[in-house]
Amino acid sequence: MSQLKQTPSQTVGPFFAYGLTPTQYGYDLKSLFTPVLAQPNAQGEHIRITGQVFDGAGNAVMDAMVEIGQPDGSGRPIASVTDAEARGFTGFGRCGTGTLPQSHYEFFTVKPGVAAAGQAPFINVCVTMRGLLVHTFTRIYFEDEVEANGKDAVLASVPAARRGTLVAKREVTGAGPVYRFDIHMQGDKETVFFDL
Repeated sequence: MSQLKQTPSQTVGPFFAYGLTPTQYGYDLKSLFTPVLAQPNAQGEHIRITGQVFDGAGNAVMDAMVEIGQPDGSGRPIASVTDAEARGFTGFGRCGTGTLPQSHYEFFTVKPGVAAAGQAPFINVCVTMRGLLVHTFTRIYFEDEVEANGKDAVLASVPAARRGTLVAKREVTGAGPVYRFDIHMQGDKETVFFDL
C-alpha cells in the first residue's frame, strides 16, 4: 500500500507560498506582488520596513506571509495598473517569512503621506500563517510622527498601553531609513489587531 503525500488542508499554509510568493521561495512561477513597492523613480522618502512575526511562545514564525497596502508619499492611493506604472509605485506588497535570515520580512517602499485630514500616515497590514483560519489585520504607524499620531482617531481608540504595538521604530542606516515593526500574535506584547 502506498503512503499518501501531504496535501493542503482547510487551514492556511504552509502551501500558500507556492501560489502567492513563488518567486521569493524559488518556484518557477511569477509572483503577482513582491516586497518591492517602490521603484527608484517613485516620489517620496524611500524606506525599508522590516520585522518578524512571533507566536505566543515568542518564537519567530518561519511560514507567515505579510501583506501591506498604502498610499504613495503624498497620500494618494493607486488607481490602476497604468497609474502604478506611471508612478513607479504599486501600493501593495507581499513577503513571506520563510526565506530571509531569522525569519523576518522586508519591504522596500516609500513612507506614506497623509491620506485624509485628521489621520496620521499609516500602512495597512494583513498577516496570514499556518493555523490561522482567518488572516488578521493591523496597522503600522511611525514613531517620528508623534504630532500626527496624537490626532489619529483610530490610534486614539486603542488603549494607551497598547498603542506602542502599532508604532514602527525608526533607525537610520547607511542604506537609508529603516522602520522596525515586529508582530506578536499572542502574549504580553500582542499586537493590536482590528476587526474589519
